Amino acid sequence: MSVNPAKQTELESLLAISSGLNSEQGNERFKAIMHQLLSDLCQTIRKFDITDEEFWLAVNYLNELGERKEAALLAAGLGLEHYLDMRADEKEAAAGLDVGTPRTIEGPLYVAGAPLSKQFARMDDGSEAGEPMWLYGQVTDLQGQPVAGAIVDIWHANTLGGYSFFDQSQSEYHLRRRVETGADGRYAVRSIVPYGYGCPPDGPTQKLLNQLGRHGNRPAHVHFFVSAPGYKHLTTQINLNGDAYLWDDFAFATREELIADPVKITDDKLAKERDIHQPHTEVSFNFTLVESAQAGEENRIKRARVME
Repeated sequence: MSVNPAKQTELESLLAISSGLNSEQGNERFKAIMHQLLSDLCQTIRKFDITDEEFWLAVNYLNELGERKEAALLAAGLGLEHYLDMRADEKEAAAGLDVGTPRTIEGPLYVAGAPLSKQFARMDDGSEAGEPMWLYGQVTDLQGQPVAGAIVDIWHANTLGGYSFFDQSQSEYHLRRRVETGADGRYAVRSIVPYGYGCPPDGPTQKLLNQLGRHGNRPAHVHFFVSAPGYKHLTTQINLNGDAYLWDDFAFATREELIADPVKITDDKLAKERDIHQPHTEVSFNFTLVESAQAGEENRIKRARVME
């Protein structure tokens, strides 16, 4: 796509050249997107009379963001990852499509390749004195029929809000497991009650949030990928009711349908059946999957992930 430079202002000419509009090479969609982004950025610089010093502070901030590998964390904190979910919800509603368990953000802390078990797994390695948690539920279709062979991929933080791999003090795949449902569509794990976390206080994400007058805290939550042949892949997470940040999640991931009620279990017989032998917290959550219309819907979206 070429543009006649004689009919452009100096800025229009600059933007056309810098975004490749005057070139027959390159990707047309990408060039159009870059042209829009650069145009909006230049208009913002003009509107707020951004100084040279402010501009280079922003450039240096991007360098710091990359060095600390917090770009995905910032995307969640600015609501951009949640906006992708909003867009997907809008498209489904506009098309009149059936929906099951609501989606919500993946976040930046998934690690692929967690150990796979059938129907049950223990997620913690026993190294932490956290409150034992029994998390269980069922995967069904829209008609309420169990989905056998579904993979429930689960990960969550420890009692300090840290995730294994990113927190080197934890063992490999600590609090990360995959469970294959049985014929009844059920899954269960024994773990410890997760705690919420805050953005690294010295990191670039929290630095930006400070300028916005915002905190960087998340409520206690558990992440899930739920997948099965013939069904749309589900990316979601549940928040534990009662957390102070339940409705004040800096990453905007809370959805009313995804709030789970922790229940204190003091029944010695039930605790013994679960091989816990002490009071513990029980969390129940069921998932409803939707049949896929095309094969690609069965897979999670492509993005950079650890071990993938």
